[in-house]
Amino acid sequence: EGGGLLFSSLFPSYPIPLSMEHPKQILEQHGFDPKKSLGQNFLFEPRILRQIADTAEVSAADEVLEVGPGLGALTYELVGRAKRVVAVELDNRFVPILRQSLARADNFELVHGDILEQDPAVWFAHSDNYKVVANVPYYITGAILRHLLEHPVKPEVMVLTVQKDVAERMTERPPKMSILANSVQFFGEVKIVTNLAAGAFWPRPKIASSVIRIDLRKRPDVTRSVTNEKRFFKLVRAGFAQKRKQLQNNLRGMGLGKDVVIAWTEAAGVDGRRRAETLEMEEWVRLYEAMP
Repeated sequence: EGGGLLFSSLFPSYPIPLSMEHPKQILEQHGFDPKKSLGQNFLFEPRILRQIADTAEVSAADEVLEVGPGLGALTYELVGRAKRVVAVELDNRFVPILRQSLARADNFELVHGDILEQDPAVWFAHSDNYKVVANVPYYITGAILRHLLEHPVKPEVMVLTVQKDVAERMTERPPKMSILANSVQFFGEVKIVTNLAAGAFWPRPKIASSVIRIDLRKRPDVTRSVTNEKRFFKLVRAGFAQKRKQLQNNLRGMGLGKDVVIAWTEAAGVDGRRRAETLEMEEWVRLYEAMP
């Protein structure tokens, strides 16, 4: 059963879920327009909403963080399945709509604010099954990923709707790696689950979208030896500083002399004449371990 049906069985006297209405109708009822500045394209296709929740394997044992619930279509699906849902919404126009429509759900908590200014430990410090499920604003996808993946209290699974080309960059392998690919793959296994048609959203986006799953339970064994993540990513960012330059030239930007960098890369068993995009994760870890 989909979350909407499940939700109806939990709350038999509940009004028709917002997920049953078109977002255009809901916004017109309240006199609102989507904000382009916030990248608002509302995902409303019930089959896809169910697929997203299924992909995250949301169950009654799980606590879920939703970023940007908007009008609550995906929220209904999650609330009908999860032990607890915390939704963080930046747009103050949607806060009363969400509070009213989900007033009877005792497993739902709405936070009005910017996810980048929130501390997940406040909600999930004692959670064994914390997941992130969201249709994230595309313009801050990278910032959201960094904020949640690099936080000490990490989710075990993330299922996100993102821009298709961003999803493809996350899943790249050498020789086409990027800072984004390294940042995500450092923490877990990432895969593209499905690509979405523009008609599943309103307004229709001009760019293609994909659903991805990041499984942090499948973190590469090689990265577990990295005890200082900030230091590691400082290294990666330096390595990618100028894409067309050799790795050893980029690493000199860390304030190190040529001879020091050459000795460093040799000690790590990495050819410094290569470009950063060709390196395997294991090679970045060796560079980290040999850092002067």
